[in-house]
Amino acid sequence: MTSPARIGLFGLLGSGNLGNDGSFEAVLGYLRAEHPDAALSVMCGGPEIVASRHELETTALNWYQGEYRTASGPLSIAMKGFGKLVDVVRTAAWARRQDVVIVPGMGVLESTLPLRPWGFPYALLLLSASGRLVGTKVALVSVGASVSTHRATRSIIGWAARLATFRSYRDEPSREAMRTMGVDVTNDRVYPDLAFALPAPSEPVLPRSVGVGVMAYRGGNDDRARADDIYESYVDNMTRFVARLVADGRPVRLFIGDQADRQVVDEIIRELDSPLIAAADTSTLDEVLRAMSAVETVVATRYHNVLCALKLAKPTLSVGYAGKNDVLMTALGLGDFCQSAKEIDFDALVRQFTELETRAGELTGILAKRGDEQVRLLDEQFAELSAAFLPMGVR
Repeated sequence: MTSPARIGLFGLLGSGNLGNDGSFEAVLGYLRAEHPDAALSVMCGGPEIVASRHELETTALNWYQGEYRTASGPLSIAMKGFGKLVDVVRTAAWARRQDVVIVPGMGVLESTLPLRPWGFPYALLLLSASGRLVGTKVALVSVGASVSTHRATRSIIGWAARLATFRSYRDEPSREAMRTMGVDVTNDRVYPDLAFALPAPSEPVLPRSVGVGVMAYRGGNDDRARADDIYESYVDNMTRFVARLVADGRPVRLFIGDQADRQVVDEIIRELDSPLIAAADTSTLDEVLRAMSAVETVVATRYHNVLCALKLAKPTLSVGYAGKNDVLMTALGLGDFCQSAKEIDFDALVRQFTELETRAGELTGILAKRGDEQVRLLDEQFAELSAAFLPMGVR
Protein backbone atom coordinates (compact mmCIF):
# COMPACT_ATOMS: atom_id res chain seq x y z
CA MET A 1 0.00 0.00 0.00
CA THR A 2 1.30 3.46 -0.84
CA SER A 3 1.18 6.59 1.27
CA PRO A 4 1.31 10.20 0.05
CA ALA A 5 4.77 11.54 -0.66
CA ARG A 6 6.11 13.86 2.04
CA ILE A 7 7.66 16.87 0.33
CA GLY A 8 9.52 19.66 2.05
CA LEU A 9 10.35 23.08 0.62
CA PHE A 10 13.25 25.05 2.06
CA GLY A 11 14.60 28.57 1.76
CA LEU A 12 14.50 32.25 2.67
CA LEU A 13 10.79 32.38 1.91
CA GLY A 14 8.29 34.83 3.36
CA SER A 15 11.20 37.11 4.31
CA GLY A 16 10.41 40.01 1.99
CA ASN A 17 12.22 38.98 -1.20
CA LEU A 18 9.60 38.72 -3.94
CA GLY A 19 11.85 36.74 -6.28
CA ASN A 20 12.46 34.02 -3.72
CA ASP A 21 8.76 33.76 -3.00
CA GLY A 22 7.93 33.69 -6.72
CA SER A 23 10.24 30.73 -7.31
CA PHE A 24 8.61 28.96 -4.38
CA GLU A 25 5.12 29.69 -5.70
CA ALA A 26 6.06 28.27 -9.11
CA VAL A 27 7.13 24.96 -7.54
CA LEU A 28 4.11 24.97 -5.25
CA GLY A 29 1.85 25.34 -8.28
CA TYR A 30 3.55 22.38 -9.95
CA LEU A 31 3.26 20.19 -6.85
CA ARG A 32 -0.41 20.99 -6.28
CA ALA A 33 -1.22 20.30 -9.94
CA GLU A 34 0.85 17.14 -10.44
CA HIS A 35 1.02 15.72 -6.88
CA PRO A 36 -2.18 16.92 -5.18
CA ASP A 37 -2.06 14.21 -2.50
CA ALA A 38 1.46 15.01 -1.35
CA ALA A 39 1.94 16.18 2.24
CA LEU A 40 3.74 19.53 2.01
CA SER A 41 5.87 21.18 4.67
CA VAL A 42 8.00 24.33 4.51
CA MET A 43 11.10 25.34 6.48
CA CYS A 44 11.59 29.02 5.83
CA GLY A 45 12.56 32.47 7.04
CA GLY A 46 9.01 33.82 7.36
CA PRO A 47 6.89 30.89 8.55
CA GLU A 48 3.89 32.98 9.63
CA ILE A 49 3.63 34.69 6.24
CA VAL A 50 4.02 31.47 4.25
CA ALA A 51 1.51 29.65 6.46
CA SER A 52 -1.14 32.35 6.17
CA ARG A 53 -0.60 32.97 2.46
CA HIS A 54 -0.55 29.33 1.34
CA GLU A 55 -2.18 27.36 4.19
CA LEU A 56 0.86 25.15 4.69
CA GLU A 57 2.61 23.60 7.66
CA THR A 58 5.71 25.69 8.33
CA THR A 59 8.82 25.59 10.52
CA ALA A 60 11.14 28.53 11.21
CA LEU A 61 14.48 28.29 9.42
CA ASN A 62 16.39 29.36 12.53
CA TRP A 63 15.85 28.80 16.24
CA TYR A 64 17.22 32.28 17.06
CA GLN A 65 14.83 34.90 15.65
CA GLY A 66 17.57 37.53 15.46
CA GLU A 67 19.76 35.39 13.20
CA TYR A 68 19.85 37.88 10.32
CA ARG A 69 20.29 41.00 12.45
CA THR A 70 23.78 42.32 13.19
CA ALA A 71 24.93 41.15 16.62
CA SER A 72 24.84 44.12 19.03
CA GLY A 73 26.55 42.70 22.10
CA PRO A 74 27.86 39.62 23.93
CA LEU A 75 24.37 38.25 24.56
CA SER A 76 23.27 38.37 20.92
CA ILE A 77 26.60 36.85 19.84
CA ALA A 78 26.14 34.03 22.36
CA MET A 79 22.53 33.48 21.24
CA LYS A 80 23.59 33.27 17.61
CA GLY A 81 26.29 30.76 18.45
CA PHE A 82 23.94 28.63 20.52
CA GLY A 83 21.33 28.87 17.78
CA LYS A 84 23.76 27.36 15.28
CA LEU A 85 24.03 24.27 17.46
CA VAL A 86 20.28 24.03 18.03
CA ASP A 87 19.65 24.34 14.30
CA VAL A 88 21.74 21.23 13.64
CA VAL A 89 19.18 19.15 15.53
CA ARG A 90 16.14 21.09 14.30
CA THR A 91 17.10 20.84 10.63
CA ALA A 92 17.89 17.12 10.84
CA ALA A 93 14.60 16.42 12.63
CA TRP A 94 12.60 18.33 10.01
CA ALA A 95 14.45 16.73 7.08
CA ARG A 96 13.84 13.26 8.53
CA ARG A 97 10.08 13.82 8.26
CA GLN A 98 10.35 14.37 4.47
CA ASP A 99 10.89 11.98 1.59
CA VAL A 100 12.38 14.75 -0.53
CA VAL A 101 13.21 18.41 0.12
CA ILE A 102 13.13 20.89 -2.76
CA VAL A 103 15.10 24.12 -2.62
CA PRO A 104 13.10 26.13 -5.16
CA GLY A 105 15.36 28.29 -7.28
CA MET A 106 16.71 31.50 -5.71
CA GLY A 107 20.37 32.48 -5.65
CA VAL A 108 21.11 30.00 -2.87
CA LEU A 109 24.66 29.31 -4.12
CA GLU A 110 25.44 32.97 -4.90
CA SER A 111 27.51 35.59 -3.12
CA THR A 112 26.83 38.56 -5.40
CA LEU A 113 25.26 40.59 -2.55
CA PRO A 114 26.59 41.04 1.02
CA LEU A 115 26.55 37.57 2.60
CA ARG A 116 27.83 36.01 5.81
CA PRO A 117 28.94 32.37 5.54
CA TRP A 118 27.25 31.46 8.82
CA GLY A 119 23.90 32.82 7.66
CA PHE A 120 21.92 31.10 4.92
CA PRO A 121 24.91 29.19 3.41
CA TYR A 122 25.28 27.44 6.78
CA ALA A 123 21.54 26.67 6.89
CA LEU A 124 21.73 25.15 3.41
CA LEU A 125 24.74 23.04 4.40
CA LEU A 126 22.81 21.74 7.41
CA LEU A 127 19.97 20.72 5.10
CA SER A 128 22.18 18.88 2.61
CA ALA A 129 24.18 17.16 5.34
CA SER A 130 20.99 16.22 7.19
CA GLY A 131 19.57 14.74 4.02
CA ARG A 132 22.62 12.49 3.65
CA LEU A 133 22.45 11.52 7.34
CA VAL A 134 18.74 10.65 7.54
CA GLY A 135 18.20 9.39 3.99
CA THR A 136 16.14 12.31 2.66
CA LYS A 137 16.79 13.41 -0.91
CA VAL A 138 17.62 17.10 -1.34
CA ALA A 139 17.02 18.74 -4.72
CA LEU A 140 18.46 22.16 -5.61
CA VAL A 141 16.19 23.18 -8.48
CA SER A 142 17.09 25.93 -11.00
CA VAL A 143 19.32 27.67 -8.46
CA GLY A 144 21.71 30.53 -9.04
CA ALA A 145 25.40 30.24 -8.16
CA SER A 146 28.58 32.30 -8.25
CA VAL A 147 32.20 31.85 -7.21
CA SER A 148 32.76 33.43 -3.81
CA THR A 149 36.03 35.23 -3.10
CA HIS A 150 35.71 34.41 0.62
CA ARG A 151 37.21 31.06 1.60
CA ALA A 152 34.69 30.13 4.31
CA THR A 153 31.69 31.05 2.16
CA ARG A 154 33.14 29.19 -0.83
CA SER A 155 33.74 26.07 1.24
CA ILE A 156 30.30 26.03 2.86
CA ILE A 157 28.48 26.65 -0.42
CA GLY A 158 30.59 23.99 -2.15
CA TRP A 159 29.80 21.31 0.42
CA ALA A 160 26.11 22.25 0.50
CA ALA A 161 25.99 21.63 -3.25
CA ARG A 162 28.06 18.42 -3.19
CA LEU A 163 25.85 16.79 -0.56
CA ALA A 164 22.61 17.51 -2.45
CA THR A 165 21.03 14.61 -4.35
CA PHE A 166 19.97 16.68 -7.36
CA ARG A 167 21.23 19.97 -8.76
CA SER A 168 20.06 22.10 -11.64
CA TYR A 169 20.98 25.72 -12.41
CA ARG A 170 19.12 28.67 -13.85
CA ASP A 171 21.95 29.55 -16.24
CA GLU A 172 25.22 28.14 -17.57
CA PRO A 173 27.49 30.54 -15.57
CA SER A 174 25.94 29.17 -12.36
CA ARG A 175 26.80 25.63 -13.40
CA GLU A 176 30.32 26.73 -14.35
CA ALA A 177 30.72 28.50 -10.99
CA MET A 178 30.06 25.27 -9.12
CA ARG A 179 32.47 23.39 -11.38
CA THR A 180 35.11 26.02 -10.58
CA MET A 181 34.48 25.47 -6.87
CA GLY A 182 35.18 21.76 -7.23
CA VAL A 183 31.68 20.34 -7.55
CA ASP A 184 31.20 17.51 -10.08
CA VAL A 185 28.55 18.96 -12.40
CA THR A 186 28.71 16.20 -15.03
CA ASN A 187 25.09 15.17 -14.44
CA ASP A 188 23.78 18.63 -13.54
CA ARG A 189 21.56 20.39 -16.07
CA VAL A 190 20.66 23.99 -16.82
CA TYR A 191 16.99 24.99 -16.86
CA PRO A 192 15.31 28.43 -16.85
CA ASP A 193 14.52 30.34 -13.69
CA LEU A 194 11.46 28.87 -12.00
CA ALA A 195 9.56 32.16 -12.10
CA PHE A 196 9.02 31.64 -15.84
CA ALA A 197 6.50 28.95 -14.82
CA LEU A 198 4.22 31.51 -13.13
CA PRO A 199 1.08 32.44 -15.07
CA ALA A 200 1.35 35.66 -17.08
CA PRO A 201 -1.55 38.08 -16.49
CA SER A 202 -2.80 40.52 -19.10
CA GLU A 203 -3.92 44.00 -18.05
CA PRO A 204 -4.85 47.06 -20.18
CA VAL A 205 -1.64 48.95 -21.00
CA LEU A 206 -1.33 52.64 -20.15
CA PRO A 207 0.06 54.41 -23.26
CA ARG A 208 3.67 55.66 -23.02
CA SER A 209 4.00 54.31 -19.47
CA VAL A 210 7.32 53.06 -18.11
CA GLY A 211 7.90 50.64 -15.26
CA VAL A 212 11.04 51.36 -13.23
CA GLY A 213 12.22 48.66 -10.84
CA VAL A 214 14.56 49.99 -8.14
CA MET A 215 16.74 48.40 -5.50
CA ALA A 216 18.37 49.44 -2.23
CA TYR A 217 21.69 48.63 -3.86
CA ARG A 218 24.92 48.97 -1.88
CA GLY A 219 27.27 46.72 -3.79
CA GLY A 220 28.53 43.28 -2.82
CA ASN A 221 30.73 41.69 -0.16
CA ASP A 222 33.84 43.48 -1.43
CA ASP A 223 32.14 46.90 -1.44
CA ARG A 224 31.23 47.26 2.24
CA ALA A 225 33.64 50.18 2.78
CA ARG A 226 31.95 52.29 0.10
CA ALA A 227 28.42 50.90 0.33
CA ASP A 228 26.87 54.30 1.15
CA ASP A 229 28.53 55.98 -1.84
CA ILE A 230 27.35 53.22 -4.17
CA TYR A 231 23.82 53.56 -2.84
CA GLU A 232 23.74 57.35 -3.22
CA SER A 233 25.11 57.21 -6.78
CA TYR A 234 22.61 54.56 -7.80
CA VAL A 235 19.60 56.38 -6.32
CA ASP A 236 20.75 59.69 -7.85
CA ASN A 237 20.98 58.20 -11.34
CA MET A 238 17.66 56.37 -11.11
CA THR A 239 16.00 59.55 -9.83
CA ARG A 240 17.48 61.54 -12.74
CA PHE A 241 16.16 58.95 -15.18
CA VAL A 242 12.65 59.02 -13.71
CA ALA A 243 12.77 62.85 -13.75
CA ARG A 244 13.60 62.75 -17.46
CA LEU A 245 10.64 60.47 -18.14
CA VAL A 246 8.31 62.73 -16.16
CA ALA A 247 9.60 65.82 -17.97
CA ASP A 248 8.57 64.08 -21.20
CA GLY A 249 5.07 63.55 -19.79
CA ARG A 250 5.54 59.82 -19.29
CA PRO A 251 3.57 58.00 -16.56
CA VAL A 252 6.03 56.09 -14.35
CA ARG A 253 5.21 53.12 -12.12
CA LEU A 254 7.91 52.22 -9.55
CA PHE A 255 8.50 48.57 -8.62
CA ILE A 256 10.39 46.78 -5.86
CA GLY A 257 11.83 43.27 -5.66
CA ASP A 258 12.36 43.20 -1.89
CA GLN A 259 10.69 45.08 0.95
CA ALA A 260 14.03 46.80 1.60
CA ASP A 261 13.66 48.59 -1.74
CA ARG A 262 10.71 50.66 -0.55
CA GLN A 263 13.09 53.26 0.86
CA VAL A 264 14.33 53.99 -2.68
CA VAL A 265 10.78 54.32 -3.97
CA ASP A 266 10.01 56.76 -1.15
CA GLU A 267 13.13 58.82 -1.89
CA ILE A 268 12.31 59.16 -5.59
CA ILE A 269 8.68 60.11 -4.95
CA ARG A 270 9.66 62.62 -2.29
CA GLU A 271 12.37 64.18 -4.49
CA LEU A 272 10.28 64.55 -7.66
CA ASP A 273 6.78 65.01 -6.20
CA SER A 274 4.97 64.39 -9.48
CA PRO A 275 1.42 63.10 -10.11
CA LEU A 276 2.88 61.07 -13.00
CA ILE A 277 4.78 58.84 -10.56
CA ALA A 278 3.05 55.99 -8.74
CA ALA A 279 4.40 53.15 -6.60
CA ALA A 280 3.10 49.69 -7.46
CA ASP A 281 1.59 48.10 -4.33
CA THR A 282 3.06 44.61 -4.50
CA SER A 283 4.00 41.98 -1.94
CA THR A 284 4.25 38.92 -4.22
CA LEU A 285 5.82 38.26 -7.59
CA ASP A 286 2.38 37.51 -9.00
CA GLU A 287 1.32 41.02 -8.01
CA VAL A 288 4.46 42.40 -9.67
CA LEU A 289 3.55 40.56 -12.88
CA ARG A 290 0.01 41.92 -12.79
CA ALA A 291 1.08 45.51 -12.13
CA MET A 292 3.92 45.34 -14.66
CA SER A 293 1.64 44.03 -17.40
CA ALA A 294 -0.01 47.48 -17.46
CA VAL A 295 3.15 49.37 -18.58
CA GLU A 296 4.69 49.57 -22.07
CA THR A 297 8.41 49.32 -21.28
CA VAL A 298 10.51 48.44 -18.23
CA VAL A 299 13.84 49.56 -16.76
CA ALA A 300 14.77 47.46 -13.72
CA THR A 301 17.57 46.37 -11.40
CA ARG A 302 16.38 43.38 -9.36
CA TYR A 303 16.86 40.12 -11.25
CA HIS A 304 13.26 39.03 -10.80
CA ASN A 305 11.89 42.44 -11.79
CA VAL A 306 13.82 42.03 -15.03
CA LEU A 307 12.57 38.46 -15.38
CA CYS A 308 8.94 39.51 -14.88
CA ALA A 309 9.28 42.12 -17.62
CA LEU A 310 10.84 39.61 -20.00
CA LYS A 311 8.19 37.00 -19.23
CA LEU A 312 5.54 39.59 -20.11
CA ALA A 313 7.41 40.28 -23.39
CA LYS A 314 8.00 43.92 -22.39
CA PRO A 315 10.91 45.74 -24.04
CA THR A 316 13.31 45.80 -21.08
CA LEU A 317 16.50 47.57 -20.02
CA SER A 318 18.48 45.97 -17.18
CA VAL A 319 20.45 48.14 -14.73
CA GLY A 320 21.88 45.04 -13.12
CA TYR A 321 23.93 44.31 -10.02
CA ALA A 322 25.34 40.93 -11.14
CA GLY A 323 26.27 38.99 -14.25
CA LYS A 324 23.10 36.94 -13.97
CA ASN A 325 21.09 39.93 -15.22
CA ASP A 326 23.20 40.16 -18.38
CA VAL A 327 23.01 36.39 -18.93
CA LEU A 328 19.22 36.44 -18.64
CA MET A 329 18.88 39.43 -20.95
CA THR A 330 21.14 37.82 -23.56
CA ALA A 331 19.25 34.52 -23.40
CA LEU A 332 15.99 36.35 -24.13
CA GLY A 333 17.50 38.42 -26.96
CA LEU A 334 18.12 41.76 -25.21
CA GLY A 335 21.84 41.56 -24.49
CA ASP A 336 22.44 45.04 -25.93
CA PHE A 337 20.23 46.66 -23.29
CA CYS A 338 22.27 46.18 -20.11
CA GLN A 339 23.90 48.58 -17.64
CA SER A 340 25.79 48.12 -14.38
CA ALA A 341 24.02 49.37 -11.26
CA LYS A 342 27.39 50.08 -9.67
CA GLU A 343 28.58 52.38 -12.46
CA ILE A 344 25.60 53.77 -14.36
CA ASP A 345 26.44 55.66 -17.54
CA PHE A 346 23.47 58.02 -17.57
CA ASP A 347 23.86 59.26 -21.15
CA ALA A 348 24.21 55.69 -22.41
CA LEU A 349 21.15 54.73 -20.37
CA VAL A 350 19.09 57.38 -22.17
CA ARG A 351 20.39 56.26 -25.57
CA GLN A 352 19.64 52.61 -24.81
CA PHE A 353 16.13 53.45 -23.68
CA THR A 354 15.47 55.42 -26.85
CA GLU A 355 16.63 52.50 -28.99
CA LEU A 356 14.60 50.09 -26.86
CA GLU A 357 11.40 51.96 -27.64
CA THR A 358 12.30 52.38 -31.30
CA ARG A 359 12.67 48.60 -31.66
CA ALA A 360 9.75 47.72 -29.37
CA GLY A 361 7.74 45.81 -31.98
CA GLU A 362 10.68 43.66 -33.05
CA LEU A 363 11.80 42.93 -29.48
CA THR A 364 8.31 42.01 -28.27
CA GLY A 365 8.10 39.28 -30.91
CA ILE A 366 11.50 37.88 -29.93
CA LEU A 367 10.60 37.88 -26.23
CA ALA A 368 7.29 36.11 -26.77
CA LYS A 369 8.94 33.29 -28.73
CA ARG A 370 11.83 32.81 -26.32
CA GLY A 371 9.55 33.07 -23.31
CA ASP A 372 7.46 30.15 -24.59
CA GLU A 373 10.65 28.10 -24.81
CA GLN A 374 11.48 28.87 -21.15
CA VAL A 375 8.09 27.51 -20.08
CA ARG A 376 8.55 24.36 -22.17
CA LEU A 377 11.94 23.67 -20.60
CA LEU A 378 10.55 24.10 -17.09
CA ASP A 379 7.76 21.64 -17.87
CA GLU A 380 10.52 19.23 -18.89
CA GLN A 381 12.32 19.75 -15.58
CA PHE A 382 9.14 19.26 -13.55
CA ALA A 383 8.54 15.98 -15.38
CA GLU A 384 12.12 14.92 -14.58
CA LEU A 385 11.62 15.72 -10.90
CA SER A 386 8.38 13.74 -10.77
CA ALA A 387 9.96 10.72 -12.40
CA ALA A 388 13.07 10.79 -10.19
CA PHE A 389 11.71 11.76 -6.78
CA LEU A 390 7.93 11.87 -6.73
CA PRO A 391 6.32 8.65 -7.99
CA MET A 392 2.65 8.04 -7.32
CA GLY A 393 3.30 7.24 -3.70
CA VAL A 394 5.85 6.08 -1.16
CA ARG A 395 5.89 2.43 -0.04
